[in-house]
Amino acid sequence: MSQPSRRTTQEVLDDHLRLAAENDLEADLERNVAQEIVLLTGRGLFHGHEGVRELARQLMEEVPSGEWEYQQRLVAGRMAFLEWTVDSGSFRVPDGADSYLIEDGKIQVQTIHYTLTDATGKVLIRSDGSRP
Repeated sequence: MSQPSRRTTQEVLDDHLRLAAENDLEADLERNVAQEIVLLTGRGLFHGHEGVRELARQLMEEVPSGEWEYQQRLVAGRMAFLEWTVDSGSFRVPDGADSYLIEDGKIQVQTIHYTLTDATGKVLIRSDGSRP
């Protein structure tokens, strides 16, 4: 693999998704995420590695099991887009979508969107974190 600062957007995205699948958040933060990352979500703005940790904690509490599937991965220059779902287990995500700005081999900015539903499609948690 290329040195971190020379990695392409595709290489960073692939490594990020591989480490997420391995549930290795700390390695992901070290290798792929800028110290000063800005995360824009329906739940608000989050900053830095602590912001990433908090959002990861929320997601793992809300979707503790299930199979994550990547529907679409797009890369153009410094930008990447990921469309994802969780289609099994008690809790589902039908509409996950993340975008990334990757510079100097690190994710600098990320947007995150998802809605949590039960197996019947009833919304349990909206994308802004509120409950119906």
